[in-house]
Amino acid sequence: MGSQGLSGDPENGGSGEGDSGEARKLQEGRTARGKRRKGKGKGKGKAGAGQGGRGSGAGGKAGPQPAAGLGAEAGARAGPREEGEGGGSVEEGARRTAAAEGAVLAGKEARGREDGKEGEWRVRAGRREDARPQRAQGREGQAWRRVAGAAAAEEEAAAREPAGRPAAGPALWRLPEELLLLICSYLDMRALGRLAQVCRWLRRFTSCDLLWRRIARASLNSGFTRLGTDLMASVPVKERVKVSQNWKLGRCREGILLKWRCSQMPWMQLEGDSLYVSQANFILAYQFRPDGASLNRRPLGVFAGHDEDVCHFVLANSHIISAGGDGKIGVHKIHSTFSVKYSAHEQEVNCVDCKGGIIVSGSRDRTAKVWPLATGRLGQCLHTIQTEDRVWSIAISPLLSSFVTGTACCGHFSPLRIWDLNSGQLMTHLGSDFPPGAGVLDVMYETPSTLLSCGYDTYVRYWDLRTSVRKCVMEWEEPHDSTLYCLQTDGNHLLATGSSYYGVVRLWDRRQRACLHAFPLTSAPLSSPVYCLRFTTKHLYAALSYNLHVLDFQNP
Repeated sequence: MGSQGLSGDPENGGSGEGDSGEARKLQEGRTARGKRRKGKGKGKGKAGAGQGGRGSGAGGKAGPQPAAGLGAEAGARAGPREEGEGGGSVEEGARRTAAAEGAVLAGKEARGREDGKEGEWRVRAGRREDARPQRAQGREGQAWRRVAGAAAAEEEAAAREPAGRPAAGPALWRLPEELLLLICSYLDMRALGRLAQVCRWLRRFTSCDLLWRRIARASLNSGFTRLGTDLMASVPVKERVKVSQNWKLGRCREGILLKWRCSQMPWMQLEGDSLYVSQANFILAYQFRPDGASLNRRPLGVFAGHDEDVCHFVLANSHIISAGGDGKIGVHKIHSTFSVKYSAHEQEVNCVDCKGGIIVSGSRDRTAKVWPLATGRLGQCLHTIQTEDRVWSIAISPLLSSFVTGTACCGHFSPLRIWDLNSGQLMTHLGSDFPPGAGVLDVMYETPSTLLSCGYDTYVRYWDLRTSVRKCVMEWEEPHDSTLYCLQTDGNHLLATGSSYYGVVRLWDRRQRACLHAFPLTSAPLSSPVYCLRFTTKHLYAALSYNLHVLDFQNP
């Protein structure tokens, strides 16, 4: 009957032979593909045959069971199928088997590549470790050079970096600059230095001259007078405070600027970057080198005219006013060849001063005279003053109303007397307890009402005309009882004096009685007085009998 259908046998034909043959061919092809893949993966079984083919009847005979393997497992995982989808299950199982095999192979290849890279990395790392000791020695010098170069580059970058305030930081940085200046104004020098180390912005901020001005006015030789006048406005105040510490501690480097073949009594003056010094009957002008501690060998100018040694000279109104041992006064133009000399006194002229177009001179002949500086009136004496004593020093008041003379204190009880510049009359004398012979060798006005004096009695005296003219307000005694030939002040706290033995230069703090430091510039065989002293904020110059010394406080 047509309702009964048998599965076709390979050897026998039948109504289901076509279907059974196609199923067998499909099965054989899949089996062959499974055998080819068997060598590539382990645990692979034969591809299972599908369920029975279609018959003509309602039921069909089941085909062979699928082999145990990945294909069977894949077919089992595929889930139940309908009866008519037996062939589809076999095909799907084969596809999944191939995908699984490909995944396994890809994993193995990936692991192999990773193992190979790891081995290669280890080899390279080993080579680097082996080469590192040899490279380290050669790179050590390079590392230091890189560090130095990086530091220099950082400094240069800091210099080019704009001085902008940091965007983030402590609340102190966010204060207005006026308030921050007020807070920093209460800090001392050490605290400001520590604050400058915090960051670049604070370093620039704390370098402001306004913060250091108060500290500078309390320091030694910082370029500020007692009235607050800044004499060195071109130099940063912070740098001057640093150098002032060397003055306070006595740290300096000594050198010799000039030497002379024979003993002399030199005098000198400073003007800008030029030094004027007298040698015998000449005045020579030298230019400083940039360091300020050495001179150019060739002088800028030579001013002559005296028949004997130059005893004293001053610079005023582009003129050099000189006093000579021949009793004459010389007037020289600094930047021209104009030179005039005229007889002024009967004996040597020991001292001279010039301010406001007026020249005053003092001589060994016991007179002081007043002269005009005008070109058409040179040599015309305005006043002749009898001092009853040899005049060693003289100075004109800043108000141009009077001048003071320092005498030998042999013919009069007071060596310091003040004269009216217009009339030549005696105005007053200073002090009353001078011993005989306590002559004044150097005197200078500091302000219109204060002046300083020194001399044979080994004292430096500070006079204030507003308080008393009979007694000085302050005095400092030379520790070794040596005559004081000269003095110089910064107009504030520093005072320098030159002694008569061994070329001793002493530094004094006028707020103290005792001497701060002493610098002997000569030894016993060449003992010499210090005839003249001059100093700037960085250097001190001392003129002795045989040479001109310099004390460098900037580079000790």
